[in-house]
Amino acid sequence: MDSAFAEAAQHAGDRLTCKEGCTQCCHGAFVLNQLDAMRLQAGMNALRETDADRAREVAHRAQMWIVEHESTFPGDSGTGLLGSSDEERARFEDFANEAPCPGLDPETGRCDVYAWRPLTCRIFGPPVRMGEGLAHCELCFTSASTDEVAACEMVVPFDLETELLEEIASSDETVVAYALAG
Repeated sequence: MDSAFAEAAQHAGDRLTCKEGCTQCCHGAFVLNQLDAMRLQAGMNALRETDADRAREVAHRAQMWIVEHESTFPGDSGTGLLGSSDEERARFEDFANEAPCPGLDPETGRCDVYAWRPLTCRIFGPPVRMGEGLAHCELCFTSASTDEVAACEMVVPFDLETELLEEIASSDETVVAYALAG
C-alpha cells in the first residue's frame, strides 16, 4: 500500500498537498474491518515497547473518545462492534463526524500510529477509483484538470487485503478508538 501511495505521490507532484500536520482527514469516524483493528492493536503493542508514554497518551485519547461518543454509538458500545441493522447503519452516517481521531496528536498534528494506520488512511489523498469515478482529498488537485487527476490515480492493491480478510474470517467492524483502546 505504501509503495502504491508513493508512486501516486510521485505522479501528482505538488498537486498532492498531503503532508504532516494537515489533519483534514483525521476527523470523523469511519468503519474499520478486523484487519485494520488488528494492525492498530499490533501498533499499540509495539508503541508500548518503544514509547510507553506516547502509547499511554494514545490509549487515553481513545478512552476519552469512547466516553464522549458511547451513548450514540451505533452498535455495542461495550465491545465496540458496529451494528449491522439498517437503522444502525443509518445512524452511523451522522456519528462522530467532527471528532478528531484518537491517533492524532492534537499538539503536533501528527498521527501517533501512522505506521499501523487503517487502509482508509493509507489511501486518502491521491485519486482512488470509487465505483465509476475517481475520488481524492478535497484539498488536493484543486486546479488540476480531469485528465491530470486521472494520470495520478493510485492503483490500490485490494487483492492482498481481501485475501488477509478471508484468512481471519471475521466480518466484525469497529472504529479507531475501540481498536486503539484494545
